[in-house]
Amino acid sequence: MTTGQRNSSHLAYKSLDDAPLNSKHWLTVITAGMGFFTDAYDLFIIGTVTAILTPIWHLSTAQLSLLNSISLIAAVVGALTFGKLMDIFGRKAVYGIEVMLLVLGAVASAFSPNFAVLFAFRVLVGIGVGGDYATSAVITSEYANRKNRGRLVGTVFAMQGFGLLAGPAVAAILLGAGMSHALAWRLMLGLGAIPAASVIYLRRKIKETPRYTLAVKGDVATTIETAAWVTGATPAVQANGLATGSLAKQGSSNGTSESRGATIRPLRYRLTDSPFLLRLLGTAGTWFLMDIAFYGNSVSSPLILKALQPKATLLDNILIAGAIFAVFAVPGYWVAVWLMDKIGRKRIQWQGFLVMALAFGAIAVIPGMAKNPWAFLLVFGISYFFIEFGPNETTFVFPSEVFPTSIRGAGDGISAAGGKTGAFLGALFVPTLLKTIHLSGTMGIMAAVSVIGFLLTVVALPEPRGRSLEEASAETIESPGSVEPHPQAVGS
Repeated sequence: MTTGQRNSSHLAYKSLDDAPLNSKHWLTVITAGMGFFTDAYDLFIIGTVTAILTPIWHLSTAQLSLLNSISLIAAVVGALTFGKLMDIFGRKAVYGIEVMLLVLGAVASAFSPNFAVLFAFRVLVGIGVGGDYATSAVITSEYANRKNRGRLVGTVFAMQGFGLLAGPAVAAILLGAGMSHALAWRLMLGLGAIPAASVIYLRRKIKETPRYTLAVKGDVATTIETAAWVTGATPAVQANGLATGSLAKQGSSNGTSESRGATIRPLRYRLTDSPFLLRLLGTAGTWFLMDIAFYGNSVSSPLILKALQPKATLLDNILIAGAIFAVFAVPGYWVAVWLMDKIGRKRIQWQGFLVMALAFGAIAVIPGMAKNPWAFLLVFGISYFFIEFGPNETTFVFPSEVFPTSIRGAGDGISAAGGKTGAFLGALFVPTLLKTIHLSGTMGIMAAVSVIGFLLTVVALPEPRGRSLEEASAETIESPGSVEPHPQAVGS
């Protein structure tokens, strides 16, 4: 690689890092965010659906738990698969396929005639959800600028909050209108196809990220071209191949001729290299722990509220769950987005885990707390706020920032798979825990999980705030430094 090519590629990265927020950034966020609205709706509406289906299909506790959780374990497969494929074939090659799976799974689920068929199509939904987790964060992060990267990636995930709110709202409207339960649950599942279908075209047309074209493909010219598309300016290189240090307006021919057709030899990293293995333990481990608490409580919220108020109707509990999401959870997402690039991901994550531990612990040990509806709902609501203004947001953001480009998809996919494994265990076992050790005992387990998440965050994760993606991920395109390059296939 000549000096001019190296400087061109560096300026391409610099142009991405220094670019002001623009329409291309927000197009990426909207394209990714609608998928996360759908993910949340599809994953959490199932708790209400199974509550309706239990008397209709005479579901056993085991069947109910499996329906509540199977999409989550299927998401592990989706996250691992799409994460790896992104690193091998590119982000553009796979983006949009995962929402196609979501649409097909949602529509087919709505027409399921029995438990076995519904179970199978919830697997398909889960694979699509897992693929969405792996792809959307990485693509948004690689397009983002340095100053607002946390905000942009966090906004994608914050769309989950609206999906969480939409589920109880749709259920309440359908049931409140007097619709038969036999039809209502089918509509609840089928409506999840609409937001996902709206972004299939945009996802399939999105350009390959400049960081992938350079760091994995070694294609300097395409990198500069795509960076210009994002930022509206082209990295300028003089005729002698030395970078001017400034940006040329898009469409200018200044300095790009030397880089046309040029390629560089990209470095390869392994997730088992230092420091990436510790980071992977931190990203996957904290996501695993957070999702045990979050999905265990959220998917099973009708059961938790039923344990709190045995005489309440299903509609009453749906409305209460919706109120908790609206008052506590949704604002928490956006406070996290607002502060992500101000106080940092790491602080938001450890303080969120700490408050979760205190809230769950209070429900577990304070006499009468688990039997007093108002006291329980207040403390439970506070825990929801700090889950969102805490690890639910940041565990999504971290993996998209702390691994080099060539293994970013795999690192993010494994981290998301860790999260969905925790989600599966939480959704699977919380119904049983509620029956055996009751509400206070279940909250005690959630408190212990949160304490471990706090400790792992402090020990294993760096702070990416204010750093370029290359600095945050310990990546270089000139020399491997302390990280040994590997010529073999991307990933680990």
